[in-house]
Amino acid sequence: MTIDFKDKVAIVTGAGGGLGRSHALELSKRGAKVVVNDLGGSVDGSGGSSDAAEKVVKEIISSGGQAISNGSSVTDDKGVNLMIDQTIDEYGRIDILINNAGILIDKSFSKMEINDFEKVLNVHLMGTVKPTKAVWEIMKEQNYGRILVTSSSSGLYGNFGQTNYGAAKLGLVGFMNTLKLEGQKYNVHVNALTPVAYTRMTASLMPSEAENLLTPESVTPAAIYLVSDESPNGTILCAGAGVYSVSKIMESDGLSLGLNATAEDIVNNWEKISNFNEAKSYNMGGEQTGKVFEKAMETIEK
Repeated sequence: MTIDFKDKVAIVTGAGGGLGRSHALELSKRGAKVVVNDLGGSVDGSGGSSDAAEKVVKEIISSGGQAISNGSSVTDDKGVNLMIDQTIDEYGRIDILINNAGILIDKSFSKMEINDFEKVLNVHLMGTVKPTKAVWEIMKEQNYGRILVTSSSSGLYGNFGQTNYGAAKLGLVGFMNTLKLEGQKYNVHVNALTPVAYTRMTASLMPSEAENLLTPESVTPAAIYLVSDESPNGTILCAGAGVYSVSKIMESDGLSLGLNATAEDIVNNWEKISNFNEAKSYNMGGEQTGKVFEKAMETIEK
């Protein structure tokens, strides 16, 4: 089986370099018409230039593909609407949205200003929510859509100096977990990519030797799969250096201690409560609530 995107239209945010550029080039190579979005700012989000996006568009066109550039900020309502209007005017539909744009402002929580927190949260979280909201009804009416959010190990597991980044990235998983439910009957799939790559944004955090191993191109196959016709729905796919794995939020089976349980009862039963031998991953919050009711009733019936 070969994945192709003939007659598909894709928007890739933050596609002027790094992962976004790699995703855009591969989508084009496989037949997609691509909208290359990039504000062209620095790593911390300051400044702006259309040069990076234009350069990627030229690469695509010179290789025989179709692409246009867009310099909107993903946090700006008018800019996002302009990007969507521009895409529809040029290509008539939107099949794929890869939310990739992001910034970094790394500081320990003690040294971080609230503005540093809000700025990163705004770009990564709201900068994904706004483009997704703008394409949502279009995809529902088409009865087809593939949306990718870009999460991070910093969100899933934490990294020193990245409370802002981690909060935004795990927030995107929560965003995906509900959207996957709301979009499934319209054939709109929403997935999350957790990349490990040496890019302009991560260069200061990694040794230079990592550049040849942690290439953006070794992550892009995961993105391509997650926005294809064959994609799963609601999956967190981790990718880096050609290594691919799936991450899930798991919950121990737990133990019912009764309605009159005390904190001391939790201490005394902690080994059983925290035992992951029968841990499960739930598809929606209601399933976890159902487990709570079931286990609680077992105690009451006794």
